[in-house]
Parts: sequence; structure tokens; C-alpha cells
Amino acid sequence: MTLSRLWTLLFLLLGFGLMAGLFVFQDVGEIANAIGRAGWGIAAVTLFHLIPVGLDAAGLGAVIPREQRPSHARLFGIQWITEAINQLLPVAQIGGEFIKTRLLVIARVPALQAGASVVVNLTLGILTQAIFAVIGVVILILQYGRNGDATVHAAIGAGIILASVAVFYLAQRIGLFSLIARFVKALTRGREWLALVGGAGELDAMVAKVYRHRRAILRSIGFQLVSWLIGTGEVLLALHFMGHDVSLLDALMIEALGQAVRSAAFLVPGSLGVQEGGYVLLGTAIGLSPETALALSLIKRVRELALGLPGLVAWQVVEGRRWFMLRR
Repeated sequence: MTLSRLWTLLFLLLGFGLMAGLFVFQDVGEIANAIGRAGWGIAAVTLFHLIPVGLDAAGLGAVIPREQRPSHARLFGIQWITEAINQLLPVAQIGGEFIKTRLLVIARVPALQAGASVVVNLTLGILTQAIFAVIGVVILILQYGRNGDATVHAAIGAGIILASVAVFYLAQRIGLFSLIARFVKALTRGREWLALVGGAGELDAMVAKVYRHRRAILRSIGFQLVSWLIGTGEVLLALHFMGHDVSLLDALMIEALGQAVRSAAFLVPGSLGVQEGGYVLLGTAIGLSPETALALSLIKRVRELALGLPGLVAWQVVEGRRWFMLRR
């Protein structure tokens, strides 16, 4: 077993341990009842998530020149598969970006343009999530700042966000694109990816070229930021069907900081246990019981499986079809 696989296994076991610990100290029956009350509402939450997927696909398309851009339906499929890989496979929430590049190439986007577009899209995704998380922290402090626990949680969240923004800024100053190139060289798929797009130097130059199209960058930022905001609807719907209606601001805070916690735990496959713990802390801050907060997290997990498993199958179908065509 390689060292990277060993670390993945250890973090996976840690995640399962955290999740098991959370459920041991809560009323499992009440969690099951909360999910049961949601019933077919879970299907509504699942279908609702297709809206953010479509917006993220539009954000990706915005940084691809019009003459090279696949149809929105094709981009939607690529984004769907990418999200499925990042959420369900132990790839540190970034492995899907390598596959996204490959799928864009299969969709006849020039390899160098595909790689640069993916790098830019990923970078803008980090930036927009940081903005979204800051909104969540501000809401938490303004709404529940007098609550000591909430203030501590907000301070932790703010620290994570500020660290992320600082790293983002520093990476820009020292040459973000070369840094990414050096990083992916350390990964097995990373070597293949750099070979696919033509090398680190060419990628760096093309990424810089993409960034010069400011209108396209602003459009991509707009689509991705709206996607994060629209995702709040999942929290509103899930809690509504469980019989716990909350305000839009409360739902926004839970979604923003819940996503931030999940991203911060990228080394844990699927953020198992970490996401659940985050929801318990955030839910408690707005008056939800730990059982309801855990049920909310599990409904999110069901949504990930319901959309992710078909996404993985679709990925294999695309790859299988390409393999078959090359063998002919």
C-alpha cells in the first residue's frame, strides 16, 4: 500500500470514528423519525440541487471561448460527473478537476484551453466560496453574537476563512499557476494531466491569457456565487419537510459555514463525521436539536448518493465509449 493510500485510509477511519461518536451520544430513533418526516421531500432536495449544478456549469462555460465552448447540456453533464467524483471518491475534493479536463477534451475543447479553464474555474470557486463563507460568519455574529458558543464557532470559522484568503492571495503573488503545476506533478493523475494539457509552462501562459478576459471572469464569479447562494434552498427545503422552518438568514448561515467546514476537512474522504459535527454546532446555534441537525446532514448525504452514483456510472459510460471508439 502506497503512503498516499495509507493516509487516505487513516483519514477515512477517522471520519467514520467521528460520525460513530456523534451518533452514539444522540437519539438515533429521533434522527430516523426526522428523516422519515421528510419523506418524499428528500427527492425535492435532490432535484433542487440540479439548479446549482447548472449554474456551476455556466460558470465553467464562461471561461471557455465561445467558439470552443461545448453546449450547456454537455457542460452540465461534465459538472455533474465532476461533482460526483469529488464527493463520493477519496480524491481530496479535487480529483474530479483532472477528470473535468479530460471530459472537456473529449467534448473537443483544445487540451491546453481545457486545462487552463479548469484551473481558473477552480480558483474562482475557492474565491466565491470564501465570499460565501464570510457572509455566513457575519450572519452568525450579528444574529447570535451574544451566545458564547456561537461566537467561538464564528471565530473558528472566520479564522479558517481568513487563512484561506491569505493563502489564495499569497499564491497569486508567488505565481499560483506554477504552484498548481508543481503540486499536480506530485500526483499520479497530475503527471498525466500536465502531459495532456501540454506542460506546466504552456499551462501557465494559457491561464494568464484566460484571466485577461475580465468580463468572462466576472461572469464566472457571478454564476458561481449565485450557485452558492441558491444552495441555501436545500437547507430550507430539508428543514421544512422535517417540520422545522427556519429563516432565510439562518439557512444561509448553515449552508455557508457548513460548506466551509466541509471544504476545510478535504483530507477526510467525503468529510465524513466532520460535516455532521459542523451541522450539529451550527444547528444548535439557531435552536435546532442535535438530532435534527444530524438528520439534515444525512439528507444531504442521500442527495449526494442519489445524484453522485448515476454520475459515476455516466463517467464510466463516457470513458467506455471513448475506449471503444479508439479501439475500432
